[in-house]
Amino acid sequence: VQLVESGGGLVQPGGSLRLSCAASGLTFSWYNMSWYRQGPGNEREMVASISISGVSTSYADSVKGRFTISRDNDKKTVALQMNSLKREDTAVYLCQAMSPGTGRAYWGQGIQVTVSS
Repeated sequence: VQLVESGGGLVQPGGSLRLSCAASGLTFSWYNMSWYRQGPGNEREMVASISISGVSTSYADSVKGRFTISRDNDKKTVALQMNSLKREDTAVYLCQAMSPGTGRAYWGQGIQVTVSS
């Protein structure tokens, strides 16, 4: 199983980035997908999650109204659109696939997002 994140980088406060995670080696439409992040000195936290069908989503309070998660089961990808970025959004962002049946989770290696002027 591979989860490969892309789209990270350096952005100014108030700017936008779109992260993407491409999955392979698993039946993508069987897994709930999530984005997590881990900032310097912080614990890993869930940022956004999306259900298998894409109908249900959930967000951390800190990103509600600014971030949007979406998925394409045909392309086996999940995206995170991040708008109105703040310095405190600086972190390594990781993609997670979790089976709702077994609880087994797979992780990507992560990608750096830095919000700085």
